[in-house]
Amino acid sequence: MSRHAVRKSTKSGAPPGTLVHIGSQRADVVKISVFDYDSENLTEKECCVDEVTKYFSSETITWINVDGLHDIKLLQDIGEKFNLDKLLLEDILNTNHRPKTEIFDDYIFVILKMICVTGTNRTMTSEQVSFIMGKSWIISFQEEGGDVFDGIRDRLRNNKGDLRKRSVDFLLYRLLDTIIDNYFFVTEYFSDKNAELEQGIFKNPTPDALREIQLLKRQVVNFKRAVLPLREVVSVLEKDGGTLVNKKTHRYLRDLYEHIIQVNDSIDSQREVVSSIMDLFLSGTSNKMNEIMKVLTVISTIFIPLTFIVGLYGMNFKNMPELEWQYGYFIICGIMGVILIGMIIYFRKKHWF
Repeated sequence: MSRHAVRKSTKSGAPPGTLVHIGSQRADVVKISVFDYDSENLTEKECCVDEVTKYFSSETITWINVDGLHDIKLLQDIGEKFNLDKLLLEDILNTNHRPKTEIFDDYIFVILKMICVTGTNRTMTSEQVSFIMGKSWIISFQEEGGDVFDGIRDRLRNNKGDLRKRSVDFLLYRLLDTIIDNYFFVTEYFSDKNAELEQGIFKNPTPDALREIQLLKRQVVNFKRAVLPLREVVSVLEKDGGTLVNKKTHRYLRDLYEHIIQVNDSIDSQREVVSSIMDLFLSGTSNKMNEIMKVLTVISTIFIPLTFIVGLYGMNFKNMPELEWQYGYFIICGIMGVILIGMIIYFRKKHWF
């Protein structure tokens, strides 16, 4: 954890609705951006909290995005302006929260993880994203700047497709769909990583490979923990969204539900592959040790009779006739050489080394 991280235990004993940012501060400055649009016009702007509500209109759709969660005072101001439940604000600030959907009288609250694979070295990044959707507006809260929504912003700016002609619930669907579509890239990352580890272990099962397997196993488990509750998240949106979710959007949510199932199935497959790679590593390590022990055993077996001969003639008895032979030393060395070569030939024929 970074030096800005706050542990969940710091909130223990506080009254319900107490706002404490639990997690790491991942943005230096909180930034608020607004997209206000209809089918003909669009306004895009960065603004402060006091300017946000002036864009609200029943004739336009407003998407407010907040990057950064550490400014509790700002979050309180947003909550007061939109009359948001304090427990909802508390969930937004808890970046370790389980994904869920809550239906309120005037708005819907959705919380989930945005997990991506970024950079040339393909590293995994994860952050919590929260959405609050009203009748004509959406507020999204992110831990830091940078996300997977650039494609949606581009469609809004250039009026591509029918996004600007659809209702606000369709915008929420597109935001959720973009996050979940990126999960497929994460599963591909796991697949490539598994193949890379498997190939390396076949060549040489090193301790570094074991550490990579353990890291990958933790990543898969954490990914599973983030994805599994999403089936309930989408199901609640479809079944209990009420008037806030248009019936025309239900079929898109069902398609989103199927995507989540596909991701879950892929995660289960990758978990099994990681487990098999761990078994392969242990088997490879055991085989490598067996090979070492076999070589040492063969060497020991070869030198056992030679050691016996040397030990026999190393005794200090006076009545040993061979000690008086002129060529005794060379004869004994020759006998040991013949035994050595004979045993090597025998072991080679047996394919013991």
